Amino acid sequence: MRDFVGKRYWLIGGSEGLGLALARKLSGAGAKVILSGRDEARLAEAVAAMPAPAEAVALDVTSEASIEAALAQVGSFDGVVYLAGAYWPMKAQDWEAGRVEGMIDTNLLGLVRLLSAVLPGMIAANRGHLVVTGSIGGYRGLPGAIGYSASKAGVMALTESLYADLRDTGVEVQLVNPGFIRTRLTEKNRFRMPFIMEPETAAQRMFEHMCADNFRANFPVLFASFFRFSQLLPDGLFYRLLGKG
Repeated sequence: MRDFVGKRYWLIGGSEGLGLALARKLSGAGAKVILSGRDEARLAEAVAAMPAPAEAVALDVTSEASIEAALAQVGSFDGVVYLAGAYWPMKAQDWEAGRVEGMIDTNLLGLVRLLSAVLPGMIAANRGHLVVTGSIGGYRGLPGAIGYSASKAGVMALTESLYADLRDTGVEVQLVNPGFIRTRLTEKNRFRMPFIMEPETAAQRMFEHMCADNFRANFPVLFASFFRFSQLLPDGLFYRLLGKG
């Protein structure tokens, strides 16, 4: 069981949804949480909702300058959790370049920018806990998920490579791949979302994973297992199962 008491955890995208629910869990476990996001008013509300004193640091992951300024304000930390995300449901027939680029810029390149700022210091100190949020939607290219599936697939592959390189060092890397979570982003969907979770339920699963030593967590288990093992299915069969051919 990981001891969070007195540890400083920086949550990127911690002002709402899963990030906010996880911040409450970490704060309740004794961690000193730093919440970052673009909306300063929402950040202030999030900090006020913590069970213990917390900090708010405004941050836009699409800006290197913003990340550098935030890092200077945060100072030292024991762990960083990347939860920032952008999502618009979109089919290829409805391609909107700005939104496709926006999802990749926030979900994947935002993570790259953050790593460029924090990873060298973590490696030099040979310590730290890095937790990245992927998605079970990153295991296969899904219908109506132009931009999102691609960005999350990149996030997951990048985190796997980080783990492969750092697994025998003092820098701990973990990946969390949740399914549907009831948030402002999933409110955009106009289709049935199987096994949809409340943010608090998903945060509890993520917190439990952060307490363990395993690299990857996929949940909810039954739904996630289908996507995990769908990589072994022939493409024609997989998309027939989805009702797309």
